[in-house]
Amino acid sequence: MKCHAAALLFALLFPTLSSWAYFELFTGPEGNTESGNRSIQAVYASGKAIQFAFPLLWVWLVERQWVWPSKPTAAGLELGLGFGLLVAGAGLFLYYFVLRDHPLMAQAPDVIREKASRFGTDSPGRYGLVAGVLAFGHSLVEEYYWRWFVFSRLQTRIPYVAAIVVSALAFAAYHVINLTAFFPGKFWTLVVPLSACIFVGGVVWAWLYGRTGSIYAPWVSHLLIDVAVFAAGYDLLFVKSG
Repeated sequence: MKCHAAALLFALLFPTLSSWAYFELFTGPEGNTESGNRSIQAVYASGKAIQFAFPLLWVWLVERQWVWPSKPTAAGLELGLGFGLLVAGAGLFLYYFVLRDHPLMAQAPDVIREKASRFGTDSPGRYGLVAGVLAFGHSLVEEYYWRWFVFSRLQTRIPYVAAIVVSALAFAAYHVINLTAFFPGKFWTLVVPLSACIFVGGVVWAWLYGRTGSIYAPWVSHLLIDVAVFAAGYDLLFVKSG
């Protein structure tokens, strides 16, 4: 049982440590080189490969189970679609009518452009391609990781509500690292409020998974919200900044 607890602890902490590695270890002028950019991309790809391979390997090799996704339900998809549309719409409204021209966002285009350059997504075409892959594919594997693996195994060890909260906190924690990198100096004014929103999203998605037993309901919701986030990012990179 100790190895199962260790596997859960690893799954809870690794995404945050991985995010810290590729956002913090390669900052500064020494990282802003061609070789530095390649290193960042390699760390990012390696971290994601380890993160998303770990649950499958654990289930196959340790739990000795076969992984097969549950079928989506109409009610679950409706709930996921409704929540996703509500949050995506509210987020875009907040961005365009409150944050876009707010002093808090004054440095955001330059910072995001610098990060995009390091990851090779500083042109509209490349950004759109990567955004599409992340919105559709990354949101799916995140649901498989956080809800199917982390949350579902947490609830076998701790109470249901606690499993929701712990999984959502870990899900939000690695976003704190990401947001801090994109909004330096705005920890309390932007990073904390946005991370709190992500925590709420993690709570709702865990609840949706617990209610439906399928990752498709939270995935639909997650996908729509990611599309809204990437739309705002596109505007900051290529429209607002000219």
